[in-house]
Amino acid sequence: MTEAYIVDAVRTPIGKKKGGLADVHPADLGAHVIKALVDRTGIDPADVDDVVFGCVDAIGGQAGNIARTAWLAAGYPQHVPGVTVDRQCGSSQQALHFGAQAILSNTADLIVAGGVQNMTQIPISAAMIVGQQYGFDTPFGGSKGWTERYGDEEVSQFKGAEMIAEKWDISREELEKWALQSHERAKAAIAEGRFDNEIVPLGDATVDEGPRETSLEKMASLQPLVEGGRLTAAVASQISDGASAVLLASDEAVKKYGLKPRARIHHLSARGDDPIFMLTAPIPATQYALEKAGLTIDDIDLIEINEAFAPVVLAWIKEIGADPSKVNVNGGAIALGHPLGATGTKLMSTLLNELERTGGRYGLLTICEGGGTANVTIIERV
Repeated sequence: MTEAYIVDAVRTPIGKKKGGLADVHPADLGAHVIKALVDRTGIDPADVDDVVFGCVDAIGGQAGNIARTAWLAAGYPQHVPGVTVDRQCGSSQQALHFGAQAILSNTADLIVAGGVQNMTQIPISAAMIVGQQYGFDTPFGGSKGWTERYGDEEVSQFKGAEMIAEKWDISREELEKWALQSHERAKAAIAEGRFDNEIVPLGDATVDEGPRETSLEKMASLQPLVEGGRLTAAVASQISDGASAVLLASDEAVKKYGLKPRARIHHLSARGDDPIFMLTAPIPATQYALEKAGLTIDDIDLIEINEAFAPVVLAWIKEIGADPSKVNVNGGAIALGHPLGATGTKLMSTLLNELERTGGRYGLLTICEGGGTANVTIIERV
């Protein structure tokens, strides 16, 4: 049976809004991690079958198929194609899935998968804002089928996160404790150099810029996002800039090019859930993935679940029964940032390195996504 392997995984430091990566063109952000992969693995770029990149709000410098643009901006052969994927926050995780599926189907042997996002230059929901000039107030308003099914309910990640906190009875104090832990874990990971093997510095950006000095007292002083609500900015992911990429290879490519795999793709899948709650899909997606993979959550040594909002992670832990000490051990997006289209393979690079550092066998990655979907990837260290 054909296997799909992760040969290497790299990322830029994650820049904060208007930070060290703010002025870098998205194509150059993508080109930077692509070149790092090629340099570190020693592959001939001409042997790559495809470049699959995730990106959200593909306008301006992110328009025109950024996967292809980034590859060409890196100076690599024109015969290698590229395609851009939008599965919202899970876009580069889906890029990895598409790349792995191409290898597993024996239609490709060497794939660069990753993602890029400059949220300073192209703000979140910029594509929808541009769409207003064409008469669209939301992506859903005006759709007869959508309205018949979901009415005119607000479709918002903020509303979804608040609904999750209420449904799973997660207090504001619990949310803020998780957020504080995210910062403390991230700062410890940076101080110990745990990210050094995955980060490829770019200009003056050499380390992740997101972690802040904060406290439960500071968090408690913030106003909630909605009156009487539990969410504040302190328990939400940060606006960020960055890029990430992985090199995927088949058995044949590993042998032919003398590559050394770091992990095997054990399972990949995606599932959907209520689009109004929006951010709950990692729960059914993880249940489905574990069943298909023949594993239990106790078999998983390390977990990365994107911290879009603290209630997403805490509700997932409650439903799945995961050990919190295995979840986001080096901090998450609340502290380190969430560069939308790049987050999937960014988290994969962290998961891979931490599995190697700790000697774990299985790692699980899941991300909540706009539209109420979620991807799950399970890797096995080799």
